[in-house]
Amino acid sequence: MRALVARTAIDPAALLQEVAASGNGATLLFTGSVRDVNDGRAVTGIDYDAYESMAAAELERIVAEAAQRFGTPDVVAVHRIGYVAVGELSVAVAAAHPRRAAAFDAARYVIEELKHRLPVWKCEHYADGERVWQDARVAEAVR
Repeated sequence: MRALVARTAIDPAALLQEVAASGNGATLLFTGSVRDVNDGRAVTGIDYDAYESMAAAELERIVAEAAQRFGTPDVVAVHRIGYVAVGELSVAVAAAHPRRAAAFDAARYVIEELKHRLPVWKCEHYADGERVWQDARVAEAVR
């Protein structure tokens, strides 16, 4: 079990290795990457910002909850902060379990909970040069 808020690129193969165990019959990997278009606007990248220690602690709680709820210690989640270009991974979750349903459920739990609970904010960079914070608490455009 591991959770990390990272400033470096996410290595999906390393996450899969981390959850690998001979007793696991199912291994799931979810990755989320920066899209090139959002709401009809061309995107060049996203700045992710967070109070790192708070975000790391919350991500650790989410991963621990998933591990306990779905009966596996083999859960890993990483969320990037800093600038992430189009096509790069911003988040990844790996989960493994002897049974596929529990592996799917654990991975889904982590990604859904972090989307609701993780104190990470994003500023989208558009091709026209405008940058806009997407969190409702910081909704004004940054130029």
